[in-house]
Amino acid sequence: MAGISRRRGLITKTETKGELFVLTATVPLSQMFGYAAEIRGMTSGQGEFTMEYSGHDPVPPNEAEIIAERYKKKMRDRHNEK
Repeated sequence: MAGISRRRGLITKTETKGELFVLTATVPLSQMFGYAAEIRGMTSGQGEFTMEYSGHDPVPPNEAEIIAERYKKKMRDRHNEK
């Protein structure tokens, strides 16, 4: 659960099905890169996850600034290459 929280996830449901622990959460797609390796490491290779689209939400302002700055730098670099 800590891994989901670190990724700005919102846990919506937890349940136990026999020996399985099932966690349902909403996590931004951009935060899910690398999660497969993380869950395998946390569960000694036993854990798995699935993802499905649930909708769009606004990007937090601090992240929007970072994205805009990266884009501006990319455009400056591209312009300087010409």
